[in-house]
Amino acid sequence: MSIASSAPPWVRETVERLAGIAVVVWGAATLSFAALQLMPGDTVDALLGPNVAATPELRQEIVGALQLDRPLGERYLSFLGRLAVGDFGQSYRLGRPVSDVLAESLWPTVQLAVAALVFTMFLALALALSWALGGRGSRGVIALAELIGSSLPSYWLGIVAIGLFSFRLRWLPAAGSGTVDAVILPAIALALPIGCVMARVVQDSFARSAAAPFTLTVRARGVSRLGVTVRHHLRHAAASVLTLGGWTLASFLGGAVIIEVVFARSGFGRTLVDAVSTRDMPVVTSITVLCALLFGALNWAIDLVNRRIDPRLR
Repeated sequence: MSIASSAPPWVRETVERLAGIAVVVWGAATLSFAALQLMPGDTVDALLGPNVAATPELRQEIVGALQLDRPLGERYLSFLGRLAVGDFGQSYRLGRPVSDVLAESLWPTVQLAVAALVFTMFLALALALSWALGGRGSRGVIALAELIGSSLPSYWLGIVAIGLFSFRLRWLPAAGSGTVDAVILPAIALALPIGCVMARVVQDSFARSAAAPFTLTVRARGVSRLGVTVRHHLRHAAASVLTLGGWTLASFLGGAVIIEVVFARSGFGRTLVDAVSTRDMPVVTSITVLCALLFGALNWAIDLVNRRIDPRLR
């Protein structure tokens, strides 16, 4: 009997999960490495910028310092070896440890992602409850609003929000990341499309619960429609909301690139755009790997929470 087959189920599951996360991280790191190698142009020219006339001696010094003269396969293996021990290296563009760059960029992105998730959950539950408690006409209006909202790109919503609430009404700032009010507009722009999609998921769960026999039994006991929806249907929808919420938070953490550029916010998005434009490979690959790790860890945590909520999944 092998060791794997004799191990407790939770040990086997943990090993499988960690192996899956490792494969995802390796794939993300490899793809980002390959993408930077395939980008047109020269790395030294991208680092120096268009306004610097580099002498051959300076170019050779940069190539040697960044080890760009080594074979591609050797650089790839060295890159994977550093990642395996948690060494993200030095930023080509900034000349600083990548860990320091990521530490400065992480908090503004976490603020934006958490705020967007709160808005997403609030919008999804508000739309789903309004749909569940409304009549046929109101349900049609809500369904149309969700269809339109889920079809709008976040960057377009951000531009419209800046024009309306910042330039015309002057209620909220158009850029920055140092104050609480500066996160409201980008968070809403991120949350609106995903919130409409999540509302549809919750509504489908409500519809399945309403068709279940227990709903008729509970209503026969005199419980109101609102009471059934809040006490029972929401509980059945919790697993779907948690699963989609975990995916949403991970996507917000890793995908707020365009929104951070539109609102001139510091964070992973701005750092990633600057790093890609200058072919700063250590920063690009580190952000990619970190986002892959967050995705894997959040999905694992959501599965564990779902098992606590729904005993059928244990």
